[in-house]
Parts: sequence; structure tokens; C-alpha cells
Amino acid sequence: MKKKTSIIILTYNNLALTKDCIESIRKYTDRASYEIVVVDNNSVDDTRNWLREQKDLIVVYNDENVGFPKGCNIGIKASSKENDILLLNNDTIVTTNWLNNLQTCLYSDQKIGAVGAVSNHGANLQACDFTYENFDEMQEKAQKNNISDASRWEEKLCLIGYCMLIKREVMDKLGGLDEGYTPGYIEDNDLSLRIIELGYKLYLCHDAFIHHYLGTAFRKDEQKFNQLIFKNRAYFEQKWQFNVFTFDHHKNLSLFLAQDPQEILDYHCEIGSSLLRINYLFPNAHVVGVENDSTKLSISKKIGEVTDDITKLPKNSFDTIFIGNSLEEIDTPLLFLHEVKEYLKPGGYLIGEFSNINSIKNICLLLKGAWYYQNFQKQNHFTKDDILKMFMEEGYINGYFYPFSKEFNEEENEVFQKFSLENAMKNIYYSFRFQKTFS
Repeated sequence: MKKKTSIIILTYNNLALTKDCIESIRKYTDRASYEIVVVDNNSVDDTRNWLREQKDLIVVYNDENVGFPKGCNIGIKASSKENDILLLNNDTIVTTNWLNNLQTCLYSDQKIGAVGAVSNHGANLQACDFTYENFDEMQEKAQKNNISDASRWEEKLCLIGYCMLIKREVMDKLGGLDEGYTPGYIEDNDLSLRIIELGYKLYLCHDAFIHHYLGTAFRKDEQKFNQLIFKNRAYFEQKWQFNVFTFDHHKNLSLFLAQDPQEILDYHCEIGSSLLRINYLFPNAHVVGVENDSTKLSISKKIGEVTDDITKLPKNSFDTIFIGNSLEEIDTPLLFLHEVKEYLKPGGYLIGEFSNINSIKNICLLLKGAWYYQNFQKQNHFTKDDILKMFMEEGYINGYFYPFSKEFNEEENEVFQKFSLENAMKNIYYSFRFQKTFS
């Protein structure tokens, strides 16, 4: 049975955004399904005066700006104790059925601990699949999108905190957000992992859309913002023993190359981002992961079938093996290609992602003397011909390159024209697909 939701909103100036956010909640949400708890972090514009006039809000006025994590914890304490908790940024605008659809997913399974909405931004692959020119068009498209559909619920390793609905029982076990991330950022990655550590699952609801302006307050001072990001990244890594960028290792550039796979091996699945993405894209496939880092393995095993050693798996059993950028990170790429081939079925595919050392971007860095070790710490760098030769030497056939490219900037275009380089050099990233057959 669905519970009522306490919507926790933090404010610090930006009154216009706060008004739009709260007015959209009032307009597009069943009044009986929620309460709004606003925590004001000592705004100096007219925010507090406006909040005092709103009789349907629970408001906490802080004497100082305590940041996002602590502000959320204050709001949670001020909420009705039986309610679920929804963390919502004040720079959002909600739409028809948004909360009802989130609640429907949250209560579809007792193992689900938290759910999130898609938005107009692509971070964490949480973007919607439509665009709009104005808010009227946005609301019209959102209404068509926000039709509850369980097939559009995607299990995730992390949910971005601009809109995150959490069961009360889960929040009570967590005891709130980690205030070590004060004033904010990356606390949502941490919160997501803590929920998974408790044995719960996270889901992204593609059938629930909200508009997000994207971090208006924090991003005004770029220098302070960068310092904050570096500090919180370090705090996260010290706590979890891997860096926050690991969440982005989902192999998404190459997953689309698979052709109706049934038995999939996700090699070097790390903490499981790619495992969950594969499960969503190929719901009828059997997916197994391999990860030999014990810290990452402890997390990925909570969300999928994962082993620490490929030799524990049966040979000739996978029609598709995703290796991501593994060839760039191992000492013996030829030996790796030889060994992993044994686990492919006849006619199976090995699919990887390979950085192109011949890209214009890298050429420009070399010409400027700016090829620094710290920017290129991966052990191996390959040309297109290197990749082709290695695979052919190990008996792979029918190899295909799928290039990823972007528009040149002015400097890159000048170099390209000066050296009369081939068009293929425009490709800054390659995905390479191989079909494996037995002779």
C-alpha cells in the first residue's frame, strides 16, 4: 500500500525557481498524496517572506547555510514520521502523474528501496527521449510520457538526487544523508550505494519525467564548485575505495552493437553499472559478470550474477562478450584475446571499445607538447591497425569498426586541414565488433 510522501525541498535564494517548483507540485500532484517540507538555508532575497505566506507548507528556517545533505536531514526530521521521503531540488518543475508513477514503481516490489525520475539532462543516463521548446510543449509531451509502464522501469546503481523517492523504512535504516559531503554533490552516489548495501534495489522510472534546471546555486562560482567537486570525490573514494567515475563505466558506447544476444558475459563489470544497463536493454538475456577487484565485486554481486574469475565459467557458452576498454588496461592484450575467445560460442561476438590514439585531439596535444602522463594513464594505446592486427592474430574474423566522432573545434580543424588528414581521423572513439567462428 502506497504511503503519503514528504517532499523535501531546500531553498537558498532563487525565489523564482522555488515558486515555479512548488506551484507545479500543487498543480500536477494529488493533494492528498503529499506534504511539502521546505528547509531554507538562510536566504537573503525575498524567499523567506514568500514562504511565510504559504499556509500549506512546513518550513524550517536555518540561521546559516548548512548545505544540502544536512539541510535534507533537517527536512526529514521535520516530516511526518510515517511518510516516505522524496528529495526534490527547487530548480525542478514537475508534471502530470509524476509522483503517482514513482510511487507505483516503488511499491511494485518490497525489494525496491528508492526510485527516480528522468529529466531533460543526460547525466547518469537519466535523460528523457524527447525535447521541447517551451514549458507548454514540455507539459504536453510529459503527459504522453507519464503513462505508468513497468517495462520502462530500469534498475540502476545510482539515482541522481534532483528527484529521489525513498521508502521511509529505508531512510530510517540509513539515518539520513552523509553530511561529510557538505555543502553538497556526490552525496546521491553515496546514498545510492548505502541503499544497495542494505539489500534494496534502485529503479529509474522512464515513465516519470520532471524538468531540471541543473544545479543553479552551486554552479554560480566555478572555482568554488570545482574545489567542492574535488573535495567530495576524495571523500567518496576514501570511503568506498574506488572513484566516483566508476558509476559511468556502463559500456554504453558499444552495447547497441549486440544482435539479439541470449547469453551475455560482461567482462570487467566493476560495480555493476554495465550489468544493469545490459539487463535493461536485453531483458530476455542471461547475463553474467566478471570482476576481480574484491571491493567492486562486493557491490556488483548484490545486483547480479558475478564471479571473480572467468575460468570458473563454462567455455563456449556466450554468444556475446562485452569487454569495454579492457584491452587498454591489461598487461597482455594478446593473451587476453586468446583466453576470452574460449568462452565464445561458435559464431559469437566479442564487442569492445577502443580509444583512437590517432585522433585529432591527441595529435593537437602532441603538437603542443601537452601529452601529459596524468592525462593518459592507461597502459596501452592503439591505432586502428593495431586493433585489427591483434584480433586477426588470435583467430577472430569478420571485424567491424564503428566510429564515434564529434565536430572539430577551430584548432583541430586547422590541424586537420594543414596535414590533409583522411576523414577517418575525425573519429575520436572507436567501437570494434568481431564475429568469432571455428575453423
